Amino acid sequence: MLLVCYALFPLMHHIIAAIKSGTDPVAPLPPGAFTRQLDEAIYCPKCSVYYLLHADYEASVNRFFEQETRRHLSILKKAVMMGHELDHRVTHFETNGVTVVRHVPEKIELPPMPRRVM
Repeated sequence: MLLVCYALFPLMHHIIAAIKSGTDPVAPLPPGAFTRQLDEAIYCPKCSVYYLLHADYEASVNRFFEQETRRHLSILKKAVMMGHELDHRVTHFETNGVTVVRHVPEKIELPPMPRRVM
C-alpha cells in the first residue's frame, strides 16, 4: 500500500529562497521559468528585518504547496535566527528541505581615506 501511495503522489522537490528585503539576490534564484514572491515573509525580531520568500511559480500555485513546504519554512526560520552569528551579512538563504545554503555577498575593499580633502 505504501508503494502505491508514492506512485500516486510523487515527492515534490521544492527550492525556496529567502532574500533580505532591500537587497539583491547574491546567487541565482531557484530554477524555473518564472519565480514568484510568496505572500508569507520571515521576520527577524532581533534586528527588525524581513526576508522575502521566492519559489518556482508552477510549484507555488500547486494546491498542496503549503503542506509540502512546511518543513522548508521552518528550516529557513531557524537559519535566519542563527544568522546573528555573522551579524546578518548573509542576505540570501536557499533550501531544498534538507539543507540550507547561505550566500554571503563579497566584501568590498574601499581605498583608504586621504589625509587631506581638496
